[in-house]
Amino acid sequence: MTSRKGRARRNSDCTTGGPRPALRGPHRPRRVEGTEQAFVIGVLTNAADFARARARGVCDAPDYERYLADTAELLADALERFETVRARMFHPQDFAEFCLLHGLDPAEPAARDRYLVNPPLQTQLLVYQGEELAGDFLPRLVRARENGLTLCHADLLLDGGLYGGGPCGGGPDGGAAPEEPDEEHARWVRAAYQRGSEVFRRMLVGAGAGVYELRLRVDAPGGQLTASARVLQWEDGVVRVNDEDLELVCAVLCAGLALELPAVAVLHGSQGTAVPGAARGGAADGHFRPAAWAWSSAGPDWAPAARPVRLDGVEAQPGYSLGTVC
Repeated sequence: MTSRKGRARRNSDCTTGGPRPALRGPHRPRRVEGTEQAFVIGVLTNAADFARARARGVCDAPDYERYLADTAELLADALERFETVRARMFHPQDFAEFCLLHGLDPAEPAARDRYLVNPPLQTQLLVYQGEELAGDFLPRLVRARENGLTLCHADLLLDGGLYGGGPCGGGPDGGAAPEEPDEEHARWVRAAYQRGSEVFRRMLVGAGAGVYELRLRVDAPGGQLTASARVLQWEDGVVRVNDEDLELVCAVLCAGLALELPAVAVLHGSQGTAVPGAARGGAADGHFRPAAWAWSSAGPDWAPAARPVRLDGVEAQPGYSLGTVC
C-alpha cells in the first residue's frame, strides 16, 4: 500500500481491519485539523502468538521480526495522522473464542475490527506515545490484557459499580449491558474506591523514597483478584507509576474493602534516597537498603499482617500501621 506521504510500504499487520491500517473506535468520529480522531491496533506480543495467528490465516508477515518492524512503522505513521493512537494485545485464543461466540469468520477483517473495539475489552487498551515497540511497550500490553480481565472481574463483583455498565458491562459486541447502578450503590463503590486509593497512598508515604513493587491478592468469589505495580518514589514525595497499574491496584483494593474480602499486600524493594545533588533516576549513586512490609485485611480496614508473609515468592515482615501515616 502507499501512505499519504507517498512512500510504498508493505503492510504485514494482521490485526487491523480493511485495506488501510486504521480502525476508528466505537465513538462518533471527530476530525481535528487535518487528522482523524483515533487509531486502534492489536499487537501480537510474542513469536508463539504470531505463529498461531499466521497459521490461522489472519497474518501474512514472513516472520515475527518483520511483523514487529512493520507494526512499528504503522504506529509511527499513525502518530502523525491521528489525534489518538491506542493499542492492545492481540491474543489468538481470545480472538478465536470471540469469533465463536459471535458467529464470525476469523479470516474476515470485520471480525478483527469488532474484536479490537469490543466494549468489554476496552480496559485492555493503552495509549501509544512513540515508545519503542520491542522495549517496555510489549510487556505493558501483556500486563494490560491481564489487568483488563481482573478489572472486569472486580467490576462484576461490584455489580457494574466501577464502570457504571461501561467497558466491562457489556454492550453491542459483549452481550446485554446491565442496568445502570443506582446512585446509592454508585456512592458505596466510590467510597470504597477512595478508601482503597488512600490505603495505597499511606503504604507509599510510610515507605518513603525508594524503588518498590506492590503485590496484592484478594480472595474473591470466582477466583483471586491480583494486582501489582512498580513504583518509583522520590524524596519530595513525587511518585512514578504506570496509570494502568495504579487503576488496577485501586480497583482491587476497592473490591476487597467494599465486599470485606480476605486480602494480603506486600510492598518490597529498595528503600533510600539519592545522594545530594544526584539527578532523578540516578539510583546507582544513592544509598539504599532492602525492605519488605506486609499488610492484611479481612474487613473494611487494612492492618499490619499478624505474622511474616510470603506472597509470590517475596517474604515480608508485618508492616507499619497505616493509621499513623499522614
